[in-house]
Amino acid sequence: MYSEAKKLHLIEELLKVKSESIWITLENVLKKNRVQKGTSKPSIYDFVGILSDKETADMKNAIAEACETIDENDWK
Repeated sequence: MYSEAKKLHLIEELLKVKSESIWITLENVLKKNRVQKGTSKPSIYDFVGILSDKETADMKNAIAEACETIDENDWK
């Protein structure tokens, strides 16, 4: 297990991080660790930001296309 000095050193290094991608990676590592230990159930917020802009646009288009299609015989 990490000593208190190592933990403090890591915290000091984290305070220097400016890169958004590094923060996202660190957050994902911590979330995976938390879920693996069973301390927390995944929440909807764990999925925020996992889709790229293109994937989001594709999903919105697919939903819009599917919702625009009305088959009057479906309900019978």
